[in-house]
Amino acid sequence: MKLNYLFPNKYKKIGWLIFIPSAIIGLATLIFEFEPNSLDFNMPAIFINKLFGDKHFIGIVNNNVLNEILGVLIILSSLLVAFSKEESEDEYISKIRLESLVWAVYLNYAILLISFLFIFDMSFLWVMIFNMFTILLFFMIRFNWQISKLKKSARYEE
Repeated sequence: MKLNYLFPNKYKKIGWLIFIPSAIIGLATLIFEFEPNSLDFNMPAIFINKLFGDKHFIGIVNNNVLNEILGVLIILSSLLVAFSKEESEDEYISKIRLESLVWAVYLNYAILLISFLFIFDMSFLWVMIFNMFTILLFFMIRFNWQISKLKKSARYEE
């Protein structure tokens, strides 16, 4: 039984074109705490818990949507990069893909476990925020590294 759960190869290039600038802008936004006023909107929210205010289940909050836009772009583009077919997708590449995914999950949760034990308060919140993105990032790094090793060994054999 052949499962077709991967995107076509052309989506990998689109994913990279969106991922790289989104990640750079996202990091710059976090480092410099940049939030343009033009992106302040009243947004629907499912749970509202203001620091020194009321708690509501459903309501409207005023929010700068830059972080949400960048987060969505990073997640969607990294999914395109991670789960697009290679130019020549075969069983061995599928094996590398699976091993890379398992490796990324193990590494991601090892970091999370260490964070639970040794990082606290707002620092832990930052770890959790980055943890949303790292599993796909770890997968992309390892998978592409393994594919480049495979290509180098194939060139060496020729």
